[in-house]
Amino acid sequence: MSKRTVFFVSDGTGITAETFGNAILAQFEMKTRHIRLPFTDTIDKAHQAVRQINHTAETEGTKPIVFTTLVNMEVLKVLQEHCQGMLLDMFGTFVHPLEDELGIKSHHRVGRFSDVSKSKEYHDRIEAINFSLAHDDGQSNRDLESADVILVGVSRSGKTPTSLYLAMQHGLKAANYPLIPEDFDRRQLPPALVPHRKKIFGLSIHPDRLAEIRAERRPDSRYASIENCRMEVSEAEAMMRRSGIRWLSTTTKSIEEIATTILQEIRPERLIY
Repeated sequence: MSKRTVFFVSDGTGITAETFGNAILAQFEMKTRHIRLPFTDTIDKAHQAVRQINHTAETEGTKPIVFTTLVNMEVLKVLQEHCQGMLLDMFGTFVHPLEDELGIKSHHRVGRFSDVSKSKEYHDRIEAINFSLAHDDGQSNRDLESADVILVGVSRSGKTPTSLYLAMQHGLKAANYPLIPEDFDRRQLPPALVPHRKKIFGLSIHPDRLAEIRAERRPDSRYASIENCRMEVSEAEAMMRRSGIRWLSTTTKSIEEIATTILQEIRPERLIY
């Protein structure tokens, strides 16, 4: 299996370059070594980046792959003229053709986060993160009417990471509640959630996988026993079916896949990208 060093060069945070680059690299069966070079926003820093890239090329005997989202044309020119790697200029590939097609110039701003202090979307995202942290694991029943989605499921079924992903990536206020033995005894949802049934989405998981996850946290406990995991999953799924709650199994799904399914189901009016 081949191995290459991959550089992500940006005059901002580099998040766009890395996200896009990783999506492309995922199509190839190879091992990669990632090097991030953010805030490359001067000609001097561009020359430093070139020296590092060229040294890697000489040492490894293969061209590094270089993804860049440099906006400053003078900085980009340094890489174009001196870089010994395979340079993939993502803005040049996509922004310039769009400028020609639309007949307008792009902003040529550095990074997604350049004017965050003036951005309502940014503040909404921060508010959503704070809401999700405050309503993690059933910590609070306050202001649930403001929630965009309320996740329910047994402990360790993926509720917390999914809630935070929805908040951080899409600005959604996501609360989450664990279903516990008291709920199974009553055979009903937690009372605080009943008025907000339309916002509830359930997460389940295969009992074997749940037992593995719980055993990492509390080995040799009843909490992690396969018998208890089977009982909790069975009761939770039965409860969700009785309550008419949409749900999915997280067993083989990534957080991104879980969140995307939830977005398709609840179709929130407020969504940040």
